Amino acid sequence: MLEVKLHDIGEGMTEGEIVHYLVKEGDQVTTDQPLVEVQTDKMVAELPSPGVGTIKEIVIQTGETVRVGTTLLLIEAAHTQHTDQGQQPTQTIKPTQTVAVSDMKETKKTPTSTFNRILATPYTRKIARDNHINIEEVKAADPSGRVTEEDIYKFIKSQQIPGKNTEQAESNNSKPSIEESTTLIVESAPDEIPFRGIRKQIARKMTKSLFTIPHVTHFDEVDMTRLFELRQELKEQGIAISVPAFLVKALVIALKDFPVFNAELDEENERIILKKEYHIGMATDTSEGLIVPVVHNADKKSIADIHGNMKQLTEKAKTGQLNPGDLKNSTFTVSNVGPLGSTGATPIINYPETALIAFHKTKKMPVVNEKDEIVIRQIMTLSMAFDHRVADGASAVAFTNRFSKLIERPNNLMLEMI
Repeated sequence: MLEVKLHDIGEGMTEGEIVHYLVKEGDQVTTDQPLVEVQTDKMVAELPSPGVGTIKEIVIQTGETVRVGTTLLLIEAAHTQHTDQGQQPTQTIKPTQTVAVSDMKETKKTPTSTFNRILATPYTRKIARDNHINIEEVKAADPSGRVTEEDIYKFIKSQQIPGKNTEQAESNNSKPSIEESTTLIVESAPDEIPFRGIRKQIARKMTKSLFTIPHVTHFDEVDMTRLFELRQELKEQGIAISVPAFLVKALVIALKDFPVFNAELDEENERIILKKEYHIGMATDTSEGLIVPVVHNADKKSIADIHGNMKQLTEKAKTGQLNPGDLKNSTFTVSNVGPLGSTGATPIINYPETALIAFHKTKKMPVVNEKDEIVIRQIMTLSMAFDHRVADGASAVAFTNRFSKLIERPNNLMLEMI
């Protein structure tokens, strides 16, 4: 009997919520066939079958939250008979064993598995389930065979075309159409919102951070005018770089000058660990909640590389395609809430990091320059939360001053990178 247990699929994971089973009791499965979707504190992941066999029992039901090491379901392993030189005891076929050619031929005559693996992300599968769509019926536009959200929506629209036959019309009279079901899902508001999955994990992590770290928030302003001008010049040359990419690069340079903010407090051993790697987490709002994908080794990447990496990670976060490696080992986190219209906040630190910086709305403001002239400049506000056990206010001010100078004189930012 094979036990499928919840294992650690992400750094520091201790528990997960059972979101959806992809099989049912009695189903025959093959090695590495996805069996169940599990919600961790950061993502939805699929657990594969450890071998060939039949689903004997589903132990943990959908919606339950269990700890790592808990048995989720049982698989009765497949057996084969060896008849040469008399009947031999049956032997369990392990995942690493090779099935004989004769056995393979027999398998073709009498299939032992109904598994039809459809390539799709857990998020895409969820959309299909919510709209009562059998994802195996959806045709993938991608040559690789991967079913996307667009394929699901296109399939739904195809089912809404008028001119159904009489049998379908009669069926539709007895139960809601896909269009009606879709409208119901989108427009109906539940009386309760389940407090589980990513939302529950966010709550736990934020509570731990707020009640463990003495937060202090420092506010500042940055003149973005010259950076916007430089970005426009690059755009006219056919080079598109997002503003956050410049901000991240400037942050990495400032962190090297003030390593205390790229650190972690180890209270048990009474030490502050100054990290030598610069892995920048990006707080990203998704339909499933707040997720923090990580730009790893940002200090070794060009601004163009950072831009491409950030764009890719954001898209993966929005579509539920992040893997555990995309979420590991951040040393400092940024939150770009300016595009949403934010003018200020007191952000909560991404535990166990030392600091988090939030970028707020940029707006045109009258400013008095060095010549006592009133000029219009593009001013962005920022708020930086830091751990007062590790750093002091003076260090935070010096850090943001260093960052601001790099942004306000973007040509110097380029020189710092040489």
